Order: sequence, then structure tokens, then C-alpha cells
Amino acid sequence: MTSLEALLKEGTKVLEEKKIQEARLDAWLLLEYVTGVSRALYFADPKKAVEEEKAEEYRKLIVLRAGHIPLQHITHQAYFMGFEFYVDENVLVPRQDTETLVEKALEILENQEKPRILDMCTGSGCILLSLLAMKEGASGTGADISPLALKVAKQNAKGLNVADRAEFVESDLFLSPFFAETTGKALPVYDILISNPPYIRSAVIEDLMEEVKGHDPRIALDGHEDGLYFYRRIVSEGSAYVKENGWMLFEIGYDQGEDVSKLLEKAGFRQVQVIQDLAGLDRVVIGQKPHR
Repeated sequence: MTSLEALLKEGTKVLEEKKIQEARLDAWLLLEYVTGVSRALYFADPKKAVEEEKAEEYRKLIVLRAGHIPLQHITHQAYFMGFEFYVDENVLVPRQDTETLVEKALEILENQEKPRILDMCTGSGCILLSLLAMKEGASGTGADISPLALKVAKQNAKGLNVADRAEFVESDLFLSPFFAETTGKALPVYDILISNPPYIRSAVIEDLMEEVKGHDPRIALDGHEDGLYFYRRIVSEGSAYVKENGWMLFEIGYDQGEDVSKLLEKAGFRQVQVIQDLAGLDRVVIGQKPHR
């Protein structure tokens, strides 16, 4: 039988040869995933034997990771705002950078008792669902063009025990009948409209890491020629769904702060701000809808 230590060395070597970033960390995380052995138990007994069936399962997962399939797509586990989310190839893997967006939204909602939240381009639902889990009394809508992404979001809503406060709508931005004003039904309005839309310039996508360009859904990445297509549409079409004195919040690319700020200002939003992430890069733009 192979030991934990030997298996970890074997997995690390394979990933290093395939130029996987953080090869040892990923090899360890897959070992922990397959065997259930914590770091403490590993260091207490690194020579512990691993059942051959589990060793083979580990080697198969290492081969997948060596092919640059994201670790989270292999384990179907991603962590965001301290919560565990299910992810697969139909959604973007939640990233720590996006936590800046959620943290700012929580600040804005701090003194509101039962806020309503619209998460446009919801994907895995990590933004909306984290807010619902952390803000008692909040409820909201997650909208996405992909029915497969919405299936993932609904699963995550159940996992975080907030399904009773979340609804999900298949929609090409605001084109679904859900967002239309019909007889006896007014437009839905929200205290905040929050979004991490596709914002990568089309021409730049092929320069991204293989894990991203080859395995994240392109529809969740491609912001068209200048990367601003979805910001333009959400700002111009979405204002009607934001209450007076409500807010729009966007995640942005590091070089898009000025452009997205101008879109909000041109649409009449006030208190427009660009907020930086922990790395000091522009990451979020917010603006408040004025009281008419």
C-alpha cells in the first residue's frame, strides 16, 4: 500500500511537471478531499497507508488537475465569504476579489431591516446568497441567462438554507417577462442592484490562464469589444428597478473604474465611488439613485 506522504509527493511531482501553479497545495487539497485526512492527522502519521482504491481515485483526480481543470470543478467545492458553494463547469468559480463587492453591499444594507436585492448575472449565486445568509430579513432575486447556472444557484440556496428568501429568474438581463410591467403588476424594485457581469475584453480572453479560458463558461467572461457592454445595459436598463436612494454596485476590471463611474454619473447616479480590493486595485464601483 502507498502511504499518505508518498502519494502527496507523487501528486505534487505530476502537477509541477505540468506547470500547475501552487502544485503542492492543490496536491494536498485533493489528498484531503479523497482521504478525509486533515493536516493535523497527516503530520501525526504521514506514513499511514492509503487504501489502494482511494489511491487510484487520487491519481485520477491529479490527472484531471494536471490537465488544467480547475480544482473547484474537480471537487465541486468553492469557498466565498466563509461559505461553501457547489460549483461546476456552468459557473464561474467564486473569487476572493469579489468579496470586496459583497462587503460594500453589507455596509450599505447595515441599517435596513428587510432589504430587497437584485443580483444580475448571478451565476453560482454566491453574491446574492452570501448577502442573504449574512443579512437577516433580506430577500432577493438572482437573474442569469443560463438555465444551467441557475440550477447551480438554486442548489446553493438550499445548501445555505436561504432558499425561502431567494428567487431565480432566467433572463437576458432585463428581457424576461419577470421584469416587465403588466396589467396589475408593477415593476419589481430593489434597494440594491448588484452585479459581477462579464467584463473581459473579447480579444484578451485567449491570454487568460488555461483554467479560466478553457474551463470557465465564456458567456460569463466576455464583455464584448471594450469590456463595457454589460455595464452600459445594466446602468441604462436597470435604473428603473432601483428604488429612490437605492444603490447600484458593480465588480469591475482593474482598469475600468473611470469608465463605469462615468456611466453611472451620466445616468444621474450620485455619490459614485471607486473602491479598491485588498491588493490595492480598483475592484468595485457604486452609485446611489437620487430621490426625485
